[in-house]
Amino acid sequence: MDPVIRTALRTAAGVVGAGVAGVAYASLVERTWFTLRRFAVPVLPPGSAPVRVLQVSDLHLTPGQAKKIAWVRELAALEPDFVVNSGDNLAHVDAVPPLLRAMEPLMERPGAFVLGSNDYFGPVPKNPGRYLTRSHAEVKHHRIELPVRDLVDGLRAGGWHDLDNARTTVTMGDHRVELVGVNDPHVQFDRYDEVAGPAATDVALTMGLVHAPYQRVLDAMVADGAGLVLAGHTHGGQLAVPLWGALVTNCDLDTRRAKGVSRWWPGAGRAGRDGGAARSSQAPDGAAYLHVSAGLGTSPYAPVRFACRPEATLLTLLARDA
Repeated sequence: MDPVIRTALRTAAGVVGAGVAGVAYASLVERTWFTLRRFAVPVLPPGSAPVRVLQVSDLHLTPGQAKKIAWVRELAALEPDFVVNSGDNLAHVDAVPPLLRAMEPLMERPGAFVLGSNDYFGPVPKNPGRYLTRSHAEVKHHRIELPVRDLVDGLRAGGWHDLDNARTTVTMGDHRVELVGVNDPHVQFDRYDEVAGPAATDVALTMGLVHAPYQRVLDAMVADGAGLVLAGHTHGGQLAVPLWGALVTNCDLDTRRAKGVSRWWPGAGRAGRDGGAARSSQAPDGAAYLHVSAGLGTSPYAPVRFACRPEATLLTLLARDA
């Protein structure tokens, strides 16, 4: 065989082999390689005692996912002061009972939740190649309805606050905290106008809760005085490029903020990926903190993660500098 042809065949075989190995890793290893992220966020008044908030998001649970259920249950050992569930809990019509089993030990702690589109509608098959196109974020209107009322009733029965287009005040550790939340903007269920208004002045913090971090909601919450906003939905990009990061967010949030903690203020989205203004050192006075969870699951029809491990997050809220 001609040496050039032999070299070309070896190269092609190597590329195919690497691709197969990558798919196997993404589907068999990383998507169930759960991890706990930890961040410290200085959002409380000077001199305040710390508060620990556990955020879980995007479980996309189906019956039989025993490993995920057991891992989530073990998070109760962290003994957080408060738990936030950011939605997209379900991926199957029979997923509510196992979801409530996963949440059961966490519901022994105070908590709150907002819903995501996948709490209302079941996943549907689609071309995986669309994930890297703008059409990936399009909402399909012909989807299987999920038992969202059973989910809401179960979480409420556990004592958690339903923050879907709602506002309330809760106790976190030694502090009173105002919570303002909306239903999922990804399917236009958000009604921030129903809960809009200046942040309370007699609380340590006003915190926003939303599933999909669309800019219109982030801008409105922060303009009203929220000092911290928690979201999910993005899966951290789900398929990330090492040393680069997420390629998509499945909403209008820039990829720089696809997961983790950044700063946000009205109009911050115009900075884009290369604006640099997501960094704390370049944020203007009055900018809020935004945490986007990469979440714990995937659609059953896209069961892969690459360079973006499934996660829950323990946020330690600290006092600001005087």
